[in-house]
Amino acid sequence: MTAVSPKPISRYPWFIRLFFWKQKKTYGKVLEPGLLWGRSPWVFASVALLYGALNRRSSPIPPALRSLVTVRVSQINHCAFCVDINSATLLKRGVEFEKVDALAEWRASPSFSDDERLALEYAEAITLPEPGVSDDLRRRLKVRWDDDALVELTGVVAFQNLSSKFNAALDVPPQGFCTVGKRRTD
Repeated sequence: MTAVSPKPISRYPWFIRLFFWKQKKTYGKVLEPGLLWGRSPWVFASVALLYGALNRRSSPIPPALRSLVTVRVSQINHCAFCVDINSATLLKRGVEFEKVDALAEWRASPSFSDDERLALEYAEAITLPEPGVSDDLRRRLKVRWDDDALVELTGVVAFQNLSSKFNAALDVPPQGFCTVGKRRTD
């Protein structure tokens, strides 16, 4: 049970109920975080628009790579809901079950490409308090991605930190989207 209770759906403004309709169509149910963010309708709408901008098809960061970093950030932030839904999305985007399951130990796994390793290193550097983003890491990122792509990757990681910290703080439970990737969360 979450730390804050959702309101009955009929008590949310009409434009938030449209988002709920889309969630139900996409996921088969209204998502718990949506019900909580929806308690502050303008903040919810802003967060939803930002998510849509970062998750668009024309992003310079491939969809599977975006999902890979969102799962890792979710693991670090101990967001059970985010690990659940983002792991399911990662699988839908064609990433093998074994890779998703090995994500918490990506450094020790041979399954990850150089781009994935660099993006995961960056996601951890942004998310963890130490050591932070070093000049060397910034240099390696700029060798691989142009400035626009680097801004988008940074935005994806920052957004997932916002989302997963919100959900973890309010104790949002998983909704049963995926059972993989839950062995270790830090």
